[in-house]
Amino acid sequence: MSKKRAATAPVSVVGLGLMGQALAAAFLEAGHPTTVWNRTAAKADRLVTEGAVRAGSVAEAVAASPLVVVCVTDYAAVRELLDPVAGSLEGKVVVNLTTGTSTQARETAAWAAGLGTAYLDGAVMAIPPDIATDAAVLLYSGPKAAFEEHEATLRALGPAGTTYLDTDHALSALYDMSLLGIMWGILNGFLQGAALLGTAKVKATAFAPLANTMINVVTEYVTAYAPQIDEGAYPAGDATMTVHRDAMVHLAEESETLGVNAELPRFFAALADRAVADGHAGSGYAAMIEQFRRPAA
Repeated sequence: MSKKRAATAPVSVVGLGLMGQALAAAFLEAGHPTTVWNRTAAKADRLVTEGAVRAGSVAEAVAASPLVVVCVTDYAAVRELLDPVAGSLEGKVVVNLTTGTSTQARETAAWAAGLGTAYLDGAVMAIPPDIATDAAVLLYSGPKAAFEEHEATLRALGPAGTTYLDTDHALSALYDMSLLGIMWGILNGFLQGAALLGTAKVKATAFAPLANTMINVVTEYVTAYAPQIDEGAYPAGDATMTVHRDAMVHLAEESETLGVNAELPRFFAALADRAVADGHAGSGYAAMIEQFRRPAA
């Protein structure tokens, strides 16, 4: 696609929650003729004042553009909205930026293929205010030709963070779930620490700078552990599993003594106990990957 065509390529956005509104606003700002639809029509009011065209139905939205971006509550809602207009999706490219699982992504891709529709599954690793900035990371998987055809348009959502993964439709959702796990792990760890320090009347705002320092240290561990996981060898470069397990027990005991919920550190310690029992007492922390690879008993 030429730069001129890319700059004026039309796009339709179906779903105008906070994220959907941010996506549509980004397309408008980048100069794309943008058609929008939402079940609650009033959610399109601000976008219409900024130049968007309000579609009266999903069918109108689909008909308006070769590229249809969907961002709704879940994959069931995607099908609920698009099934009635399935006959008009042939030849279109549908980009689904709804959060869901890899299984749902594959099922939706199979459904789209049956309609003759090019389907890209996507994941938005950003909050709505970050859309259209270099802080936004958006992941896409599915047919590469479909991505390349509309890549220039999609870059309006994340100029530096637009990433094509692979032809496997499931990868974007799988990355999404994996990265959300990291987010919640970090945030829950921070909240545990804030609760502990709160017993000494230390404000969370005072704790936050040191918490961020520790988060930066953890990024170094991630870089060091990744090749160990790939190779299946876990040298104790920083501390052994036993040392880590003992520190987890201390964290649990400190929490219980101070009246703070200790379920999270107790869970950490239970996993470490299993790793030790499996022969990894002297291994590094990356050996815990073997516990996460196992389904729950």
